[in-house]
Amino acid sequence: MTVLIDPPNWPGPRGLMWSHLVSDHSLDELHSFAGRLGVPGRAFDRDHYDVPETVHALAVSLGAQAVGSRELLRRLIAAGLRHRKSR
Repeated sequence: MTVLIDPPNWPGPRGLMWSHLVSDHSLDELHSFAGRLGVPGRAFDRDHYDVPETVHALAVSLGAQAVGSRELLRRLIAAGLRHRKSR
């Protein structure tokens, strides 16, 4: 059971770079961790939280494993938690 975070490589609001926060176990684990991190529920998008670069180090200090974006996606899919956008 691991919460994963990728590097803040995604441009987003307020001129910040953003990361994805996911779980390789369950959405309950992810929501619990996001709550401890202080991430609002509105940051949740289907299977991940979008988090600003300003919380990346805190997420890691609270136990999130820093991984590359491809590894994060691979583990999210392997866990069966990937929810793609509807077409």
